[in-house]
Amino acid sequence: MLKLYYTGAWQITKHALIFVIFIKRNDETMAKKQFKAESKRLLELMIGSIYTHKEIFLRELISNASDALDKLYFKTLTDHDTDIKKDDFRIFISLDKEKRLLTIDDNGIGMTKDELENNLGVIARSGSLNFVQENEKAEDIDIIGRFGVGFYSAFMVSDNVTVISKGYGSDEAYKWESSGVSGYDINPCEKEKAGTVVTLKIKENDDENNYDDFLDQYRIKSIVKKYSDYIRYPIKMDTERSELKEGAGVDGKDPEYETVIEEETLNSMVPIWRKSKSEVTDEELNAFYKDKFFDYDDPLKAVYSKTEGSATYSALLYIPSKAPYNYYSKDFEKGLQLYSSGVLIMDKCPDLLPDHFSFVKGLVDSEDLSINISREMLQQDNQLKLIAKSISKKIKSELEKTLKDDRENYEKFFEAFGLQLKFGIYNGFGMNKDELQDLIMFTSSNENKPVTLKEYATRMKEEQKFIYYATGESAVRIERLPQTELVRDKGFEILYLTEDVDEFAVQMIHEYDGKEFKSVSAGDLDLNDAEEKEGFKKQADENKDLLTVMKEALDGKVSDVRLSSRLKTHPVCLSSRGQISLEMEKVLNKMPVDQKIKAERVLEINAGHPIFWKLQDLQANDKDKLKVYADILYTQALLIEGMPIDDPVAFSNAVCGLMV
Repeated sequence: MLKLYYTGAWQITKHALIFVIFIKRNDETMAKKQFKAESKRLLELMIGSIYTHKEIFLRELISNASDALDKLYFKTLTDHDTDIKKDDFRIFISLDKEKRLLTIDDNGIGMTKDELENNLGVIARSGSLNFVQENEKAEDIDIIGRFGVGFYSAFMVSDNVTVISKGYGSDEAYKWESSGVSGYDINPCEKEKAGTVVTLKIKENDDENNYDDFLDQYRIKSIVKKYSDYIRYPIKMDTERSELKEGAGVDGKDPEYETVIEEETLNSMVPIWRKSKSEVTDEELNAFYKDKFFDYDDPLKAVYSKTEGSATYSALLYIPSKAPYNYYSKDFEKGLQLYSSGVLIMDKCPDLLPDHFSFVKGLVDSEDLSINISREMLQQDNQLKLIAKSISKKIKSELEKTLKDDRENYEKFFEAFGLQLKFGIYNGFGMNKDELQDLIMFTSSNENKPVTLKEYATRMKEEQKFIYYATGESAVRIERLPQTELVRDKGFEILYLTEDVDEFAVQMIHEYDGKEFKSVSAGDLDLNDAEEKEGFKKQADENKDLLTVMKEALDGKVSDVRLSSRLKTHPVCLSSRGQISLEMEKVLNKMPVDQKIKAERVLEINAGHPIFWKLQDLQANDKDKLKVYADILYTQALLIEGMPIDDPVAFSNAVCGLMV
């Protein structure tokens, strides 16, 4: 029994248009070949969901072409073919806007008919992986494509894909053609030399996609620059530009322009991070940074890092001189660019940087990464963690080196990014304190400039029990706080904590060099000798009724009213008990939460100040006015701390009442 089949080919002859029908027996069918069922489903999934950005297709096709060149280069080494020179290898991109064709042409190893069938007819079968497995020494060659799915990303942007290929050492060439899940054809064709030509019929634009982008030379150049700049073979393309005609615009003539077409190499090929440090100037490093990471300013520092062994990678890291405008906002995305054998895998890989070093910009290139089939994300494997750990150590050591050898630049860095280091200590409940505590700085009462904890600790007085700190909006305001008087009078240095996160970070560190941190506003500073303590206790006992009346007058606003052992010239101040300090109360209440936080406040009165004698007089003669004084003194203490007062009008009226 005979059955009719047709190839779908129209042939145009000199005299007529003929539709050719082939008559074949069932066992000799020439029908379109079908993808295997599982391959067909995978192709549908991949076209629709595996790749995040459609532009990725060009990276994949260029990477495949690069693999083909690598394989041929390896063959020439093993077969001792001296006629082929590595300098002749290239990848060529062509655009035809009218026919909507994009072509990637390489003069690599090419494919035979069987290889076209096996590599392109079965999705997720990688010719590159097979090549490595069959050639032990080929592990030394960086083969990029090992999953066998990247080629099919072409169907995201094209209606039809044609592959013309001639295998190295073969006399025949074949054409593989497919419109996607419908199947594919393989037929003989003509091709002079080994290599592969992939031609895409780019889709028409639709409501969601502008496919014309992939026929625009500037767009293609930018995609190549972004993903394939460091492919080790030249990627060439004929580019058009307008040029003033020779002699035009001279002697009053109108300027005339002509279109000039010239072959341009689109990629730089040699990654700057793979060059030795002696081969690259500071100017080149800075130029690369500004071009690659879109910064107008030179970086503060460029850091090379190359490691072999358990974590094999090359990295080029930069510490910016200024924080990006959105750095301390939720819009900022941390991460390093991630390359695999010179091919961009991820534009920002967040897993390579801890949050406290998120300010670092740069890139990492590794051949040992476990990438997934889309080559866009990493599997969560141990290799990535090892690289991240190594990079974190390198950043820390470079910052420590800058702190030691270039203090001025380190202080500039800390002004821009110190807040992030402090937050890194607080975040994770102090998990990173050992890594970061020697990198943070606070303004010192002694020098009025930033100092490290190590510098503070090395010059502590022998009798000093604590590392003292004070909190406030600025160093100027902190200097005026009544609570600092006694500490400074004793000659002890105070660290000024001016950022919201500072006190939280200090509490996470808890102690440094065996010395605990102590707020000057904390309950008992333990700065008085036994005789002074006994004197304060006696005074407190003698004025117990006075202090009780004042506490009752404040009606729960404070947990206690007591005589102060820390005040010298000021009449009054607030201190706190427990884990929540006054500054923490202010910071926590800035947050958008329903429940307001309140520190356990204590009103302290200076027994050596004339105002105290007035209070004693009122206790004996006018208890009602004593209550007014108590409220005024408490409100004054709030104002000194920079805290809001409950009723400004009532406070103003109370003060005026004392003035008449």
